Amino acid sequence: MIKKILVIHGPNLNLLGEREPGVYGNMSIDTLNSNIIDRAREQGLECEIFQSNHEGAIIDKLHAARTAFDGVIINAGAYTHYSYAIRDAIAAIKIPVIEVHISNIDAREEFRANSVIAPVCRGSICGLGFLSYYLAVQAMAEL
Repeated sequence: MIKKILVIHGPNLNLLGEREPGVYGNMSIDTLNSNIIDRAREQGLECEIFQSNHEGAIIDKLHAARTAFDGVIINAGAYTHYSYAIRDAIAAIKIPVIEVHISNIDAREEFRANSVIAPVCRGSICGLGFLSYYLAVQAMAEL
């Protein structure tokens, strides 16, 4: 049976390639998604990708993931730092969740260094650009 994973991109990630390229790079979200799907396929995984700027939509997708997927990779964007609702949704679903960030959240503004979702995630990968996602896909294949 093929393992199925879900990748969730949070707020503002739809603007990759346009938004602060010095921080987030020049790659568009469409190219990133294509690369993630290719990496997942190489690892023998089926991958679905979801992006939303809305907290409730992310929570709904996490809830649905509990019965449809074997794991989740999430870049919760700014919700990382204050969304206890997303944190609680991750804790409730009982499948592995890996937190990813393109930038090094510990090396940026002080408020970004705190992740309220990290304690309920299986692991966190940040600061490696788009490689953060690719490493999370590899980790999902090996979990």
